[in-house]
Amino acid sequence: MEPVAGTSPKVAKSEQEWREQLSPQEYAVLRQAATEPAWSGEYVDTTSAGIYECRACGAELFRSGTKFESHCGWPSFYDPRDSEAVLLREDRSLGMARIEVLCASCQSHLGHVFEGEGYATPTDQRYCINSIALRHVPEA
Repeated sequence: MEPVAGTSPKVAKSEQEWREQLSPQEYAVLRQAATEPAWSGEYVDTTSAGIYECRACGAELFRSGTKFESHCGWPSFYDPRDSEAVLLREDRSLGMARIEVLCASCQSHLGHVFEGEGYATPTDQRYCINSIALRHVPEA
């Protein structure tokens, strides 16, 4: 995966190190921008309180209070932990224009963000995130 222009990851590993750390499915999504099949992820229906971390580096990305049911097949959030938790970049793959969401700490692919879909959320955004890119840490 190419680094985001003008930024450097806080967690920098070689692709070989990522391959050794991550399962083949995690590597495909986090490092090669693959997408897990809809409705297959472990956090699609999770409603328990807690935080969602990057599965690659452990950085806090989202809180359960911003997770909402979008019926799209992937966990959806309306706001990242803070404006510096994620990076956004244009994605013109698959013949469409989208905004890719990456972890700001390690620049792993998380999913995409969409706007203006009419969800009753404070930001009118849907961060559509692969479950396999996340780790849910329940509130103590």
